Amino acid sequence: MKEIEKLQKIISEHDKIVFFGGAGVSTESGIPDFRSVDGLYHQQWDYPPETILSHSFFMRKPEEFYRFYKAKMLCEGAKPNEAHKKLAEMEAAGKLRAVITQNIDNLHQMAGSKKVYELHGSVYRNYCMKCHSFYDFAYMKAAEGVPKCEKCGGMIKPDVVLYEEGLDDTVIRGAVRAIEEAQVLIIGGTSLAVYPAASLIDSFKGEYLVVINRDPTPRDRMADLVINDSIGKVFSRITL
Repeated sequence: MKEIEKLQKIISEHDKIVFFGGAGVSTESGIPDFRSVDGLYHQQWDYPPETILSHSFFMRKPEEFYRFYKAKMLCEGAKPNEAHKKLAEMEAAGKLRAVITQNIDNLHQMAGSKKVYELHGSVYRNYCMKCHSFYDFAYMKAAEGVPKCEKCGGMIKPDVVLYEEGLDDTVIRGAVRAIEEAQVLIIGGTSLAVYPAASLIDSFKGEYLVVINRDPTPRDRMADLVINDSIGKVFSRITL
């Protein structure tokens, strides 16, 4: 496959690579996507997922929020796939400078990636809204109803960016700086439909823009290389 050979050559010849990924990176680990035909947005709940996963809904109906959140967002037992593992290898080999992810599942870190910018937060970090005490994934998964702080009784909120909430400025600045300094930007497993996250790639001024996604994206026409395939399958064929 000529596209894989071209990607191999790009990776072999550069050491300032940045990866920007979305839900498609994690679907191969069994974590449901939001916008695919069988994703969360097409499953039936009392309210649309966009409504449930909004800040105002969380504050107004925390019981309903957590019923959905625990059932659909806390994917226990998910393991890194070939894409996560190869990206961690690329970083260890001094080729990859950063992973920028829209996912909240911690799989990049589980695979061994160190420099990860989580644009939308992580289900592995949770804080009491009153005293800011930290709670982990296991505590949230095991909690019945609305998770409460053991120290002050306050409601615990996931460190996840809900609809109506802004992205973290520090994370955004770090991600933009990484993209600006990259020779190669690999975009993978994302439809590039979620803003403002998708707009960050406008900062890229490097040599090669690569898009790896099963379906076409709005940025394909600007890319130097487009591969319409499973990202795990593509990365499993790359050697370092």
